[in-house]
Amino acid sequence: VNDENMVERSSKFLLIVVGSVCFMLILYQYVAPGVINFGSPHGYFTEEDEGDIFPTPDPHYVKKYYFPVRDLERTIDFQIKGEDVIVFLHIQKTGGTTFGRHLVQNVRLEVPCDCRPGQKKCTCYRPNRKETWLFSRFSTGWSCGLHADWTELTNCVPGVLNKKENKQKNLRKFYYITLLRDPVSRYLSEWRHVQRGATWKTSLHMCDGRTPTPEELPSCYEGSDWSGCTLQQFMDCPYNLANNRQVRMLADLSLVGCYNMSTVPEKKRAQLLLESAKKNLRDMAFFGLTEYQRKTQFLFERTFRLRFIRPFMQYNSTRAAGVDLDNATVQRIEELNELDMELYDYARDLFQQRYQYTRHSVSTLEDGEAGSRLPTEDYMNQIINRW
Repeated sequence: VNDENMVERSSKFLLIVVGSVCFMLILYQYVAPGVINFGSPHGYFTEEDEGDIFPTPDPHYVKKYYFPVRDLERTIDFQIKGEDVIVFLHIQKTGGTTFGRHLVQNVRLEVPCDCRPGQKKCTCYRPNRKETWLFSRFSTGWSCGLHADWTELTNCVPGVLNKKENKQKNLRKFYYITLLRDPVSRYLSEWRHVQRGATWKTSLHMCDGRTPTPEELPSCYEGSDWSGCTLQQFMDCPYNLANNRQVRMLADLSLVGCYNMSTVPEKKRAQLLLESAKKNLRDMAFFGLTEYQRKTQFLFERTFRLRFIRPFMQYNSTRAAGVDLDNATVQRIEELNELDMELYDYARDLFQQRYQYTRHSVSTLEDGEAGSRLPTEDYMNQIINRW
């Protein structure tokens, strides 16, 4: 009998322990919904947890350039049910493929993009009608040419959408976005990609209504591709489009006679391209930096008032990182990409200032709302009482 009583007591004790653990887990979910988040789709980190996933701005950050508030403030009332369209300018080897997939697979939407296995493109319709809100590789395809640049997109996108949707529309608002990357890493990554057989030779390079002639844009190689090329060969080609690619793809090329190098003297051409790229980047709705994935996520979400389901991951083990170089080679790459180096320096400072400004704005807003929230203890008591 004593043994039976002991077993019964042990069973009751175990039930109490298990019940308490279950209760604490459920309670934990209410109190800290963003930490483990069994209850939210795909384990999305909610705003309560954003302090953990978004880096704190560096209080010792020294600003390099002066930007007025209009260049730092980026909050767009994006009308997905209206006429607004996000246009993604995808520069090669900047992490654009990953970001492009985030746009079609990872944004929390009323009507998510329809991505079917085996298909390269997703259908990203507005919630209220069959018209696209996103112009990108994974939604509309390379409709303006493979890796179309600023010059091509701004002249092509409106007409392509009118044709796709069988209607003439002048009311659309286009919000351009892009990603930039450290120029040396990007250049090395492009060399590796070309070495493996990539060419991008189907790119149109359309400018002022025509494509460049073979004399204006000679090829760096004979044959079908440049696979197996050494880094030295890659650097030695004076027509290599990898050189200063980010500036060229963000600038208005019609300002310098497109690909005709004899229109404007070389130094003047370089200056015009850099200033144009800076202006276009500054005026874009949003740009991110490959080296700062979480900050990129934060700024995109706050700019467009859209939320990602899963947080961005920072991967530093890229192909470019695995290349061993001597100082002379790094210096040579920096010289070949002198304009990109200047643009990236400018972009990184603008990006960091925007991040600081936006984080401060969000914190101020949250502090203002804090008075209307229940303190944690009261919140706990409420849950316990309801339980």
